[in-house]
Amino acid sequence: MIRSENLSFKYASSDVITFPTIQISRHQHTLLLGESGCGKTTLLHLLGGLSFPHSGKVFIEDQDIYLWNEEKRDLFRAQNIGFIFQDAHLLKNLTVAENIILAQYLAKAKQDKQAVMAVLDKLQMQEKADAYPHELSRGQLQRAAIARAVINNPKILIADEPTAALDDTNTKYVMDLLFDTAEKFDVTLLIATHDTRIKPYFQNTYQL
Repeated sequence: MIRSENLSFKYASSDVITFPTIQISRHQHTLLLGESGCGKTTLLHLLGGLSFPHSGKVFIEDQDIYLWNEEKRDLFRAQNIGFIFQDAHLLKNLTVAENIILAQYLAKAKQDKQAVMAVLDKLQMQEKADAYPHELSRGQLQRAAIARAVINNPKILIADEPTAALDDTNTKYVMDLLFDTAEKFDVTLLIATHDTRIKPYFQNTYQL
């Protein structure tokens, strides 16, 4: 599903960081584990098509995504990859449902309120469809962000530091939620973190 070859990235400081070869099969949930500053978020962005590599290739479904122009790559990403960041990054002037519909629009998909409500229902968030981000708890914000990430039926769900600064109880809650989401929506998880507590959840781990 995802593989990289000879991947590197050049920072503004002129430093070049090289990355190991990554190979991820469908449903092979994968962890990129490393200390802060080791480049794991950069690698995550390269694998997800958010940053352009200094050298090397990234293949998703056997397609070299960096051979495409930026517009084609952006559309492919919107249609095939869901992103969950440490902060929800919901637009504060839009309701939960409107934030999710925006993701459909960016993917040039049908703007389908019924589909939005179905996704929210699966995540036990249907009653918050018309709420604004400031009206949600942290856990509800996380679920709203996940709903937005899966609305276009992506093949891959990417999460960056989803358990940072959480206690053990909430870490388990988030990981159970992510794995439950992966099963319900048939997606492959790719997570980058420094949090060694979640390592037991994964059989495919890359130590950076």
